[in-house]
Amino acid sequence: MVDLVAKRYVKALLDGRDVDSITALNKELNEISSAYNNEKFIAIISSTEVKNSDKVELIISLVDNCSDTLKNLIKLLSNNKRLDIIPIIAKELKAQLAIINNSYNGVIYTNKELAAEYISSIEKEFSKKFNVDLSLTQDVCDYNGIKVDIDGLGVEISFSKDRLKSQMIDHILKAV
Repeated sequence: MVDLVAKRYVKALLDGRDVDSITALNKELNEISSAYNNEKFIAIISSTEVKNSDKVELIISLVDNCSDTLKNLIKLLSNNKRLDIIPIIAKELKAQLAIINNSYNGVIYTNKELAAEYISSIEKEFSKKFNVDLSLTQDVCDYNGIKVDIDGLGVEISFSKDRLKSQMIDHILKAV
C-alpha cells in the first residue's frame, strides 16, 4: 500500500522534468533518506509532541541548498502525515531514474573473492545481453556457487553447487 502511494508521488515528481533536475532531486532525497537510518531521527519524525513545521525544518536542514521542489514535497508529505515514506519515495525515484538512464546496478554473490577482470567481463556480457549500462559489485557471503542479482531489471541468475550435485544424483538414480 505504501509503495503505491510512493509511486504516485514519484510520478508527480517526474512529470515534466528533465533528467538533470530528476538526478539532482534524487541526490537530495537520498541525503534525506540516509537520516532515516538513525533511530533518534525516526523518533523525532514520528513523535506527536514535535510540531509538523519543526519536522519539516529539520528535514530540509539536512540538505544544503534544498530545491523548492523538494521543500514543497516535504511540506505536502507533512500535511498528509506521510513523512515516514520519504525513504520509499527515494528508492522508487532511484529506480525510475535507472530506467530513464538505462543504467542499472547489480550484485554478485559468491563465497570467494572474484578478480576485477572477471567481474568486468560479467558486466560487459550482461550489458550486451540486456542492452543496458550495468555496474556490478561483489558480496562475499556463504552462497555456495555464484549468483548475479540485477534488481532494477528483475533479473537473478544463479549457479549453485548444491543444486548441481542434487541434480546429478537424481540423474544417476534415474539411469540405474
